[in-house]
Amino acid sequence: MLEEKSDLQVPYFELFRSVAAFILDVDGVLTDGSLLITNSFDQLRTMNIRDGYALQLAVKKGFLVIVITGANSPGVVQRLNGLGILYVLANVQDKKSALLQIINALNIDLSKTMYIGDDIPDLEVMQLCGVTCCPQDAAPEIIAISKYISPYNGGKGCVRDILEKVMKLQDKWI
Repeated sequence: MLEEKSDLQVPYFELFRSVAAFILDVDGVLTDGSLLITNSFDQLRTMNIRDGYALQLAVKKGFLVIVITGANSPGVVQRLNGLGILYVLANVQDKKSALLQIINALNIDLSKTMYIGDDIPDLEVMQLCGVTCCPQDAAPEIIAISKYISPYNGGKGCVRDILEKVMKLQDKWI
């Protein structure tokens, strides 16, 4: 895909070169936003296995990966921890405060962070990060502030698309 560069894509390529940390939402980014509610009130989600591959590779290649979600799902936390993601902030009501706390604790430069979000709860926190990205089916307000809009939907490969581009540009893919 990198060989298909157009003049419009060049600016985000340059932004992607400086990314050192990925920050993601869960619902609508790592999932398609659907919930399956069982009779025992469990909320089940599906995640794309290719997104998972890119996330575990990013961790192995030295990127910091942080997930901030308003959801409270032990299964989601376990899946993400299994990919090597150490910082999974679940049941977060104020994503901006959560981001600032962890960024300060880890001494991370916000200008080198990339946030992938999809909906209004991500809007304020995305504006703090260096690079903003979203799936193609994100809310219009999120699309309007995103530097890159993946051609894939949330839960359908958008995370793989974005992480792969960053890692290829930094010679860290494969």
